[in-house]
Parts: sequence; structure tokens; C-alpha cells
Amino acid sequence: MKAADQPASPGGSEIPDIPIFPLNTVLFPGGLLPLRIFEQRYMDMAKRCLKHDEPFGVCLIRSGREVGEPATPAAIGCTARIADWDMKQLGVLAVSTRGEQRFRIRETRITEAGLTRASVQLLAPDADAAIPPTFSACVELLRSVISEHGEGIFAPPLRFGSSAWVGARLAEILPIPMAAKQDLLELDDALQRIEILHRFLLHARRPDG
Repeated sequence: MKAADQPASPGGSEIPDIPIFPLNTVLFPGGLLPLRIFEQRYMDMAKRCLKHDEPFGVCLIRSGREVGEPATPAAIGCTARIADWDMKQLGVLAVSTRGEQRFRIRETRITEAGLTRASVQLLAPDADAAIPPTFSACVELLRSVISEHGEGIFAPPLRFGSSAWVGARLAEILPIPMAAKQDLLELDDALQRIEILHRFLLHARRPDG
């Protein structure tokens, strides 16, 4: 079952109250994130988001765990909207989500059910730019991954000329530590992100890398 896409809000605007889902992953705008939800607090969150067509926030866990006591989220995360859902297994809600817009947490609170809610400030989209020929290896790698696994691994449209899009997709799939992915998410300059990822690829391809 599918939900409609929604446009991103302007940077600088605020969401006074949004549920936060701390996870051991980093979500980028435009990224796809499948989730299997079984804890009651997140089941209730997902049901409300579906009913009211509202997003929730995804943040990397700074301390704590995904299950059990509320984890401490990183200050910067990304809103996610449920695009598709199913419940083939009793008590387990499978949802497909898509990242929409980065945000900075201003204040958090914990509900009686153990759900973290926050007031957040939405951040402006990355300063995008065309990809210089110097970083063409980044585009070539993405094309190779898509050729092997199919276009379905990324949400359309595929924007190979966009530094913001290519950088976000590479940051999602490359085997780099989550803390480093969080640093990349927090960058406001897409070209700077591409440059960092390009250096990572060069280092990884060295015989002694």
C-alpha cells in the first residue's frame, strides 16, 4: 500500500513536534530506507504518520540501542515519509520510507510510551552543483552499481549530473563508518561531500589501501 509523495519544506522553517526514530544508520534526502517495526511505540508512530500523512525523523544513535530504553539521537537527522507498507507477519510492520529533508534538533522530550519527540529546524537543501570531470569516478561507480543491481535500489529520478544526489547515494552505499556518514550528512556543500568521497575511493583502490 502506497502513500503520496510530498514536497520538502523551505529551509529554516520549524516543525514544533515530530517523532524521532533513532537508528544505527544515516538517512540522506532522497534515500530509501526499509524498516521492520515491531516495538509498540514505533508501531503507534507509524500508524499515526500514515493516518495523518506526516513524516518522522531518522537520526543516528549517539548513545544507546535501537531496542529498549530511548536512545540519544544525533543532533542532525533527516525527515522520512512512509511510501509503502505491509504486514505479512503478525506484529511486524514492514515499511518503505524515503528521506526528505535534513533537520537540526532543537529540543527533545520522551513520552510515557518511550518515544522520543522533538522540535526541529529544517535545514536548507545542499548547495548543489554540476560534478566536475575530476570526480567522474564517483559517477562511474554509481552507474556500475546500478548496472549490477538495477535502478530500483535508488528512488527516481536518477540525477548523475547532481553533486548532491551522487554524493548522497555514494555515502549510503560505501563501506564507511556510520560516524563518517553522519559527518557527510551534516555538510552543507555537495561538492565538498563529493571531494571527500572521491578521496575515499582513490585510497580504497590503492594496492596498500
